[in-house]
Amino acid sequence: MIILGIDPGLALTGYGLVEERQNGFKRIASGTVRTSRKTPGALRLAAIYDAVTELIRQYQPRAVAVEKLFFCKNVRTAMQVGEARGTILLAAAKNNLDLYEYTPLQVKQAVAGYGQADKLQVQRMVELLLKLAQPITAADEADALAIALCHLQNFRYHEAVKGGR
Repeated sequence: MIILGIDPGLALTGYGLVEERQNGFKRIASGTVRTSRKTPGALRLAAIYDAVTELIRQYQPRAVAVEKLFFCKNVRTAMQVGEARGTILLAAAKNNLDLYEYTPLQVKQAVAGYGQADKLQVQRMVELLLKLAQPITAADEADALAIALCHLQNFRYHEAVKGGR
């Protein structure tokens, strides 16, 4: 089962496709979608939508997991992240994929075992869980992989809840 994890942002949207296997987890693909500040906002959102739609088409994930916007000091940044999240939610919905949202606290607890883990601790745990030979260089990419791992670790719970409805 492949899960697409996404760390939304307007300038940088991290993505990570992770597959659960009998002996653990495997990174299928990961990276970032970059948009330029010089590009109008609507075209930046269209680029994110197109990139996410292409990832879905190419890798056929079972679900999309996205980080919830939890807290942001800068209102402008929060608005931009919210718009990027909306674009990602739309791409998932248009492709008939289940969507799951996780707070940063939930992701840190699932991946690092500690809700107050810093970014570097989470990144190192992602590298260990995925048995990566090379370190991840982009924080947004590491966060997206962590979100996918969080969902895979919570998947059975979500399926049980679905079955009980």
